[in-house]
Amino acid sequence: MLYLRDLSYHPAATPTAILKSINLEIAPQQLGLIVGPSGSGKSTLLEILAGLAEPTSGTILWRDQELTFLHMQQLSGLVFQFPERHFCGGSILEELRLGHPELSSDRVHDALTEVGLDHLPLQTAPHDLSGGQQRRLALAVQLIRQPSILLLDEPTAGLDWSMRRQLVNLLAKLKAHWTLLVVSHDASELVSIADRCWTICHGEMNEESPEALAAIRDRARPITTV
Repeated sequence: MLYLRDLSYHPAATPTAILKSINLEIAPQQLGLIVGPSGSGKSTLLEILAGLAEPTSGTILWRDQELTFLHMQQLSGLVFQFPERHFCGGSILEELRLGHPELSSDRVHDALTEVGLDHLPLQTAPHDLSGGQQRRLALAVQLIRQPSILLLDEPTAGLDWSMRRQLVNLLAKLKAHWTLLVVSHDASELVSIADRCWTICHGEMNEESPEALAAIRDRARPITTV
């Protein structure tokens, strides 16, 4: 179980706190969804949980053990928004082995099977993949690390409807084995697979039931006429 208790982040250079007394808990094999507009603090929260930034105050606990931001670097795997822009390997195999030169063929195969890319030749260049396949490869890169928590920043951004649907189905499958925390400005597809949901605005976060968030989404949809 991951717990956040009164987590705040207020860099000295900013007049107000970016995150204000965040409280959150999520159990293993659950998918948590945080929804908020750009600038609300949701990506900053993921960076803290990935150990890329240190909170100003508050505590992070995993299974009742308090963690530092250095612990979070080992516990979490972060998939950035548009992760394909960060690919460095010349092939799928090179991309997976970056930082893991000793990686066995079995682990490579297992990671690619987990994300549905095991049918592709390992020498395929990442930039030759479709947008949806690139997002799957970015997930496989993190799964290789065997993190306890997968963090995803706007995972469906820039994908067409079909690829978004396929990615949502994949995340629903992954939560059978992993804890996932997803942030997005749009709850439309992801709320259907979420176990717990929160909204965030100006650094303040409130929990909503998935049903309530789905109802908000449905009310916001435009009415079409024939």
